Amino acid sequence: MSPRAWILFALSSVIWGVPYLFIKIAVDAGLAPAFVAWSRIALGAVLLVPIAWRRGALRGLRGRAGAIVAYAACEVAVPFVLIAIGEQYLTSSLTAILIATMPLLVALLSVRFSPADRPTGLRLLGLVIGLGGVVVLLGLDVAGRRDELLGAALVLVATLAYAAAPIIVRRRVADLDPLGPVAASLVVATVALLPAGLTALPHGVPGPAALGSILVLGIVCTALGLVVFFQLIAEAGPSRASVITYVNPLVAV
Repeated sequence: MSPRAWILFALSSVIWGVPYLFIKIAVDAGLAPAFVAWSRIALGAVLLVPIAWRRGALRGLRGRAGAIVAYAACEVAVPFVLIAIGEQYLTSSLTAILIATMPLLVALLSVRFSPADRPTGLRLLGLVIGLGGVVVLLGLDVAGRRDELLGAALVLVATLAYAAAPIIVRRRVADLDPLGPVAASLVVATVALLPAGLTALPHGVPGPAALGSILVLGIVCTALGLVVFFQLIAEAGPSRASVITYVNPLVAV
């Protein structure tokens, strides 16, 4: 990878390792998972849309509505909600370990949908070894309770959605200014999840820990994180970009 790609990789590794902790804090503080997901997405949209508008980044989206909706579903709406629900039953480190299966899923999807990024047998072996290393380093503490298994299943579905997102970027919108697709996808996800967010509004003013978590999730993990990761996908390809999930668990712990 180029020096720029390595910088983007390092930034993404840290930024995408942080959410699991703050989602856990917000949910444990009493905020509903649907509200946590919707509020971070809405905050990210409020921050990025004006910037994208001023830069003219939204003009390039004409004719790509389908790609934006698919990206919004796979990168934002579906995983944010499922992970927030799943983390009610899982630790943040276990959540990160489950999401570390993403590179393998990206590799498998690339065989069919992104031939240019089709992995070699050696790379697949390396991905399996890398995932094994993550599990060994962090330990796989699974009690096998029904609620824990449900949480794990939800996070794995979210991971499959995450795996599809970089391929959508690579095939359909990698040539655009990242601010345009990211801002538009956040608007789509905000509108799509609005009913769920409104039905899950907190009864009172959230405490400092919950509010702080939402701010970090919206500003750093959503607005900044999506833009940086989008650039990494365009620079290094979906397979290499997804390997950040091998580093995320170390941050999540």
